[in-house]
Amino acid sequence: MKRMTGTTDMFGLSGKTAIIWGGGQGMGESSAIYLGRAGCRLAIVDVNESRAGEAAARLAAQGLDAIGLVADITNESDVERATDQAEAALGPIDIMVTIVGASSWKPLLDVTDADWSRELDLNLKSVLYSARAAARRMLASGRKGTIIAVNSVSGLTSAPFHAPYGAAKAGLMNLVRSMAVEWGPDIRVNAVAPGTIVTQRLPKQASEDDPASPFRRRIPLQRRGTTDEIGKGVLFLASDLASYVTGQTLPVDGGWMAAWLFDVPTEASRPTKLAE
Repeated sequence: MKRMTGTTDMFGLSGKTAIIWGGGQGMGESSAIYLGRAGCRLAIVDVNESRAGEAAARLAAQGLDAIGLVADITNESDVERATDQAEAALGPIDIMVTIVGASSWKPLLDVTDADWSRELDLNLKSVLYSARAAARRMLASGRKGTIIAVNSVSGLTSAPFHAPYGAAKAGLMNLVRSMAVEWGPDIRVNAVAPGTIVTQRLPKQASEDDPASPFRRRIPLQRRGTTDEIGKGVLFLASDLASYVTGQTLPVDGGWMAAWLFDVPTEASRPTKLAE
């Protein structure tokens, strides 16, 4: 990751406190790094205590002000407790980022009530609980704040065998809009919708460099994204650069959604090729 150079005043984040749910790895940790380098104090919350602590230590080693906290984001009382701990250690929360979720692939006719509830808890209720905890404190203190959820392009389209996840993510898009309408003008609420991203759980495969790879065929930028690129999207929405942006879901997908129904390589569709 390249260091930002020059002034960070343009972001308007110096001295602010950010709580990052799911900040122990991947997109969450990358988002924390970008917010920290823009001047934020960081509370890294993860369901895994060692993961939260190790991420906070890595951030501190880069000269960033970070603490690690453990909490179950699907338990509202646990969310309230961790939010209180973050404020006690770092001061009032200005920015809340939630990057928590999980998905499974299963025929809809085989999806159980437990499957459905699990996906909605992790992908939708988690944002409701964490956002409400932050918003209550922001509104009570009279401070302006920013709330950012990490959604998915699965909220913008559909895929077979992926119904619970897609339903939760589509619901999250509307929840973001509802929170923005209810909590404005003091709180801006937005989301980032990643496309397919290289992570520890989904590492890059050598086959992705093949011109016939689905990633090359279907994504205009012809590659999968990085966690850094999601962190940059979060930084933008958290910052003063997005001061007139609220209720929006920003796709960070390399153009995937723009070309979703067009499964023909761009090069093969050029007029000169079609004329041959």
